[in-house]
Amino acid sequence: MSDCIFCGVAARDLPATILRDDGEVLAIRDINPQAPTHVLVMPHEHIVSVAELTPAQDGLWGRMLHVAQSIAEDEGIDETGFRLVVNTGHNGGQTVDHLHVHLLGGRRMTWPPG
Repeated sequence: MSDCIFCGVAARDLPATILRDDGEVLAIRDINPQAPTHVLVMPHEHIVSVAELTPAQDGLWGRMLHVAQSIAEDEGIDETGFRLVVNTGHNGGQTVDHLHVHLLGGRRMTWPPG
């Protein structure tokens, strides 16, 4: 989608600090980090939210989670703990209409999150 910021990043039309790109899943550093480690993991394919995933996309969803897990290991937060967040829809706090997982770590997370 031409007006989607994450599609622009995936197409390399917009700048980002890319940590991983396997052609299917892209991981970038968040430009407004909420923790010492704040990475966004997203598919190249434009999918609005997790609510739109179908069983045919189970492999993609699993791939996104494995990429997040691998980056947590690379960042050294796998043993101390990290949080994966998927905001869905307006009331869920989603601000970019392109499926993405937030990987947050490097500090103690509190509960409830807000």
